[in-house]
Amino acid sequence: MIKLTHNSGFFSCCSVKLSDIVDFINSERKFPLIDSSEQFSWYKNDENRNKDITFDYFENYNNVTDINIIHPINYHWSYQHADYSGLDYRCITPLIKKYFSPSVKINEIINTIEEKYNLIYENICVLFYRGNDKMTETQKCSYDEYLMYAYQILEKNPKIVFLVQSDETEFIELITNKFPNNSFYFNDEIRHMKKCNDTVDKVMSSQNYEFSKKYLAITIIMSKCKYIICGSGNCDIWIMFYRENNKNVIQNLNGNWYKSVFSL
Repeated sequence: MIKLTHNSGFFSCCSVKLSDIVDFINSERKFPLIDSSEQFSWYKNDENRNKDITFDYFENYNNVTDINIIHPINYHWSYQHADYSGLDYRCITPLIKKYFSPSVKINEIINTIEEKYNLIYENICVLFYRGNDKMTETQKCSYDEYLMYAYQILEKNPKIVFLVQSDETEFIELITNKFPNNSFYFNDEIRHMKKCNDTVDKVMSSQNYEFSKKYLAITIIMSKCKYIICGSGNCDIWIMFYRENNKNVIQNLNGNWYKSVFSL
């Protein structure tokens, strides 16, 4: 049994959980039982304060039985700040399916968003910019650098549509103004604020339970899109985990850009 007590942002919790699972499997060569009852405290409300809300987000891992362990597994939670082309996708992907497959509720949210925005994944490029307090953890690039790569993709793919996902209002406004006819964002499903050294989870904490479920759904949606331009952090790496690779991904890491084999 692994008992998890780490509490921070949603995907920080997931990254530490995955890291502990990997350590257990590399040591014991079997899947662990997990007690996550003390995790995700930021996302609990008065109604579920004393409950384990893990399975509000993820399918119960006891129900996911057709997964085989591939080990040894190379992963640590600090890999959020790594070149994602080097991630051990072959060994990590089975663990994502076992412990982090979306619950029925999350799949319902995904389906609702897909229908509401008429998503055609083959024609979508994600511009994902996790800003605000993330600047204290890693060097963030300028918005203009995102624009440079967006224009390159648009030049080769005139039908491309940009999905803008960010917690910084200024980034959303800039991209949608630059691409008024071929960009969009999930207006009703995300939270964002003016650039500052803080996070929406703390500023808008009363909404955390509701919007964390939407954000998990949106992360899985982003993973399905044709192209992704992103940074480096827990949110970014979980897009890769659900994508199961970094194909067609342009990643900024501490001022450097890493591009996968790219099919424009």
